[in-house]
Amino acid sequence: MDLDEEKLQIISSEIRKAGEYAFRMQRSVHRSFKADGSVLTETDIAISHRITSIIHELFPAALVISEEEEAKGYADAEWTFVLDPIDGTDVYSQGMPAFAVSLGILDSNMEPVGAFIAAPRFGVGEESLFVSLLPGKDVLINGEEPVLIGDKDRVSQITTGSKAYRYLDFSAYTGKIRILGSTILHILAPVLFPSIEASALLPCFIWDTASSHAVVRKLGMDLVYYDGRPYIYDDRMLQKKPFNGSVYSGTEIGREYLRKALPPRPSLLERTL
Repeated sequence: MDLDEEKLQIISSEIRKAGEYAFRMQRSVHRSFKADGSVLTETDIAISHRITSIIHELFPAALVISEEEEAKGYADAEWTFVLDPIDGTDVYSQGMPAFAVSLGILDSNMEPVGAFIAAPRFGVGEESLFVSLLPGKDVLINGEEPVLIGDKDRVSQITTGSKAYRYLDFSAYTGKIRILGSTILHILAPVLFPSIEASALLPCFIWDTASSHAVVRKLGMDLVYYDGRPYIYDDRMLQKKPFNGSVYSGTEIGREYLRKALPPRPSLLERTL
């Protein structure tokens, strides 16, 4: 059964409003820390509660997974909504601009097919960024269909996490590296910027990838593990556990290049088994 588009547009509007709310709150936000050392703010909690409540009201049969709440719904639901109330909470809590409110949509086969991403301080030549992908429709970035600029097969510049030096072997990689502080924006970067072609992802969670994965897949890119296996949303991811190893995002040629030029250090595999 298809998702009701009018209801999806309500959720889209709420994600946009959540981004605006995060923007207003950023100046006065307070940092706290979870048991694992990751950063948490009151904005994360407020957005998570509001968006998950709205999704449950509009789509009561769906599975809803949020970083900040227990998953609600059935594991075999026809549709799964995956919320990251603030992707890049660390940079957000420090007043930096590269954060996003992100909602991904997975179908009954756990394939990423939809997304709403609000990055209110991360516009490209504009003051903000809003990405929309209704299942079965085209990607829209600030209301317009994106056009990929540059040769995305020739990888000379990538995005990756700030701790990549601990986990990836850079000895054979000769290109440039950009670090934004948000995995969602890292995956989107090749779509947004002409001189960024791919991304190398460190162990993260389902909410860190689902939305932007849907967007780049719709535009001809994808994610694969370091050993070439397809990146899938399996039981481990649904149980809110991080993926194992490293993951590369980009075109097929770009991904294969990164697998050879930027392999994981053995310590990365040991830490995530």
